[in-house]
Amino acid sequence: TVHRTGGPGRLPVEADLAAYRIVQESLTNVARHARATRADIRLDGDGHRLTVSVTDDGRGPVTDPAGTGPTGSGVTGMRERARALGGDLTAGPAPGGGFAVHATLPLAPLAAQEEPRR
Repeated sequence: TVHRTGGPGRLPVEADLAAYRIVQESLTNVARHARATRADIRLDGDGHRLTVSVTDDGRGPVTDPAGTGPTGSGVTGMRERARALGGDLTAGPAPGGGFAVHATLPLAPLAAQEEPRR
């Protein structure tokens, strides 16, 4: 299911591509690992930032042998994509079971986010 609230009609190209790729990788992970019967995508924008959330009702995260968290390069790649825009991404067990990915992406170009130099 896809839910969308607020935000501009068109996103900056960089944020649009990052959001698309994060949703794409999240759904790929759901299909490969979760054994889920449902996945929800939520896009919330306020004109300054876009929040992307993908949750599922699957078996939860696959952890490394040390039990420290999700393994694989997918989550790392999504996190790097968000950070490249000055955003952030978290991924892990969802409340009540399953897995959740939450990304916050600024809608201003990265150069515009920096403090002016004096």
